[in-house]
Amino acid sequence: MPQITTANHSTLCEEKTMSRYFRNFVAGSLALFSLGSQAQQNFDNVEIEVLPVRDGIYMLVGAGGNITVQTGVDGVLMIDTQYAELSEKIYSKIQELSPTPIRYIINTHSHPDHVGGNANLAPLGATITGGNVARLQEDAGDGATIVAFETVMNNMVDEKYPVESWPSETFFVERKDMYFNDEGIEILHQPNAHTDGDVIVWFRKTDVVVTGDVFTTTMYPFIDKAKGGSINGVIAALNTIVDITIPRAKQEGGTLVVPGHGRLADEADVVEYRDMVTIIRDRIKALRDSGMTLEQVKAAGPTQDYDSRYGSNEGFWTTDMFIEAVYDGVQG
Repeated sequence: MPQITTANHSTLCEEKTMSRYFRNFVAGSLALFSLGSQAQQNFDNVEIEVLPVRDGIYMLVGAGGNITVQTGVDGVLMIDTQYAELSEKIYSKIQELSPTPIRYIINTHSHPDHVGGNANLAPLGATITGGNVARLQEDAGDGATIVAFETVMNNMVDEKYPVESWPSETFFVERKDMYFNDEGIEILHQPNAHTDGDVIVWFRKTDVVVTGDVFTTTMYPFIDKAKGGSINGVIAALNTIVDITIPRAKQEGGTLVVPGHGRLADEADVVEYRDMVTIIRDRIKALRDSGMTLEQVKAAGPTQDYDSRYGSNEGFWTTDMFIEAVYDGVQG
């Protein structure tokens, strides 16, 4: 079997040019890959910023969810892909970090600001293959492998995402293991948290944890009830992150945490966020158990001491929406 090298990867990219993919997929995806208030965003003005995290791992920040990129001798592994409209800029930054092919794309869940670029970026990669394949041998390595929990595939099919953006490898167990770029990687499913398909990705050697939207530094948890999200699932996921992170000294540093949105964090940040969410959950439960209606709970202000940091009165996820999701989630 011929070996996939950087040289023949470059030839592949020349034959299947970036402009072809971006023209075909972006044109058909503009309406689908928009979320809430970001639907009218001018992506031409978005710049992709690259933040070194640790030892060949980088955080890419643009619009939508943060992207994590791992580079090494085996190639490039991506976690999430932001919006389709930004794929060309994202790919350009990845090429600056490493000339090797994109081998894997891991999706933390199915929201468009995290999977929108799948259809553009996966065809520009190359899968490492061997043994029996279900198609022509010469085509077996064409495109990066997209990995996700099985309900991510179900959600993308139901919402009529382009076939090219669907995961090509799904799993249904609590944990999927990988070994890539001389590092053990654990993909940990978090049931009914932000959605029903959330995963946390843990780079064990580098000691970096990528959380998707079960943890952010910018807003109250977005609980997507339509996709199986729940307040208790979010808290359970945050506790999982706390369990696998270790501070270096005085509760700071150590394990680095890449959130779904916001700045690079560590265990202390996750603990503070977990405590905030738990306190608000318990307050709302106590108010509901006392017989208060949803409107009465909102009027009581159970989030008011945290609103200046995490709250919002506008956009796709407001403080009132968060309170309502928690109120529904603590019944009984």
